[in-house]
Amino acid sequence: MSVLKADTIQSTGGGAATLTKQSAAKAWVNFNGTGTIAVRESFNTSGITDEGAGHYSTSFTNAMTDADYVVAGTAMFSSNNNAHCISYGDNNGANGEQPTSSRYEVLTSYVYGSAVSSQDCTRVQLQTSGDLA
Repeated sequence: MSVLKADTIQSTGGGAATLTKQSAAKAWVNFNGTGTIAVRESFNTSGITDEGAGHYSTSFTNAMTDADYVVAGTAMFSSNNNAHCISYGDNNGANGEQPTSSRYEVLTSYVYGSAVSSQDCTRVQLQTSGDLA
């Protein structure tokens, strides 16, 4: 059996190696979505835009092959114990745009009893899986 050990893998041009046709996450971001948005850490994410209360758009540094990728995420607001949820995509055009190969939108909200309300969250974490272009 062969063993490959490496601390850093680079492309032949010296930059980051491109992962394609593999099951690894192709992009992820961890950010504070309250006040002025602040990205804590990210990979293949060129920016986050505040689109309104609990509404964010995320852009990729390197595009996906199409808009058929998968986004998973979590959201948390530290000042209450209500259940928080995150939704991805278009919402029939009411609160966002259709995902594209270069960007997508998410909505964060909290649930208290039967009430659901949009809310900026102190910790939003998103991960994207799919194929890079």
